[in-house]
Amino acid sequence: MSRTVVIVGRPNVGKSRLFNRLARKRISIVHDQPGVTRDVLSAEVADGYTLLDTGGIGLRHGETSSASIIEASERQVGFAIDTASLILFVIDGLEQVTALDSRIAERLRRGGKPVIVVVNKADFDEDKADMQGVAGLGLGEPLYVSAEHGRGESELRRAILGRLGAAAPGEGAGERGQAPGSICICFIGRPNVGKSSLANKLMRSDRLIVNETAGTTRDAVELPFEFKGRDGRLYPFRLIDTAGIKAATKLASSVEYFARLRSLDAMQRADVVFLVLDAVEGVTQQDKAIAGEAIKERKPIAIVVNKWDLVREAFRSGGGIPGYKSERDYREKYEHALFERLFFTPGAPLVFVSAVSGYEVDRMLNSAVRLYRTLDKKLPTARLNETLSQLAGRTPPPAIGARRFKIYYATQTGNRPFRVRIFCNREERLTESYRRYLEAGLVKEFSLSGCPVEFELVGKPRGDEVDRSGWK
Repeated sequence: MSRTVVIVGRPNVGKSRLFNRLARKRISIVHDQPGVTRDVLSAEVADGYTLLDTGGIGLRHGETSSASIIEASERQVGFAIDTASLILFVIDGLEQVTALDSRIAERLRRGGKPVIVVVNKADFDEDKADMQGVAGLGLGEPLYVSAEHGRGESELRRAILGRLGAAAPGEGAGERGQAPGSICICFIGRPNVGKSSLANKLMRSDRLIVNETAGTTRDAVELPFEFKGRDGRLYPFRLIDTAGIKAATKLASSVEYFARLRSLDAMQRADVVFLVLDAVEGVTQQDKAIAGEAIKERKPIAIVVNKWDLVREAFRSGGGIPGYKSERDYREKYEHALFERLFFTPGAPLVFVSAVSGYEVDRMLNSAVRLYRTLDKKLPTARLNETLSQLAGRTPPPAIGARRFKIYYATQTGNRPFRVRIFCNREERLTESYRRYLEAGLVKEFSLSGCPVEFELVGKPRGDEVDRSGWK
């Protein structure tokens, strides 16, 4: 990361709001509660540099986070500072410079990295700020900004580029921060199923904070990495780790509400979604609801059963799990129960893994590569119509009143997701259960495992009106 700008400062000085302002996206959760940001968040800025948002330095234990989470968050800040080409040190312009501000400034001076002091919340004349205290930080002339209202934004952008210099041709990864051809994958699931642990295993580093406290991850954290597939090729990936998705009725705070929104938004940006389940707890009603959200977004989905090391150890130690004869028996029954509950994910790849031991973790990415490639398939029109005819003949549509749904003709109209236009008698006669039956049949026939199929229904004109398609 040769052009990396890192935002640091004590809690609640407006770092996340400034991050969103410079990134021109709502990435980081903004909230008055201190300690909301924990992991390091990144964004590619159009000016040709990577911008990192960090957790607040010096959050006191017991305010909003445990001691272990605070310690892990500050290690992440250290990682970000080490990678920085330039540091934006944010202080609160509505308050006097604090002893903690001074300690952070001392740390930055020792680090020797270029620093711009940013006095935030400056919706006032500069003479209202603690100018003497700012000067005492020993980090040069400050810039006065309002991250909320945009005051001083253009001056700060110019100052950043003045310190970094012009970007070399090709530097900067574009709007989404993705290398060309990279596969964007997203981990979704309930709190504490091991999403961040899996992400760290794939990254081969402790890049994300892992803690047994449910809800440790709050923002959707996007990270680039490469993976060598079974064919020997290196595949570029973007990985999005998300906050655990709670039921909307169980959200205890606005922070949890915004974390949920970030997780749902991450699904929209992903090419492939991994639904992470707990190997010991099984499939819950909330898992089913989360899978339903991915299906709504028409995203290809792979199901990952994490913590399989606990199951293996239970049987290897001789204690076993009550009601199951062996690891194989447990696995078979788990799989049966899983697809019985997640019946609307036809053919989704299923991988049993362990983030702790690394067991079968590579299979996740191989399945992502397969799903990504599958999305480009073409469905031959003749075979498509033949398959739909066979499915209807095998199981006729249910009668609605005295009439049934009838398919005249079908053709593929798009990919990502697969879109099939069906010319039929009446759109409203296709029931949801029969739609799922047709989708599952197409998935099986064309080997589209895990990839959704979207039907575009075109009904026959009502009455005696002649349609341009030739129907009467």
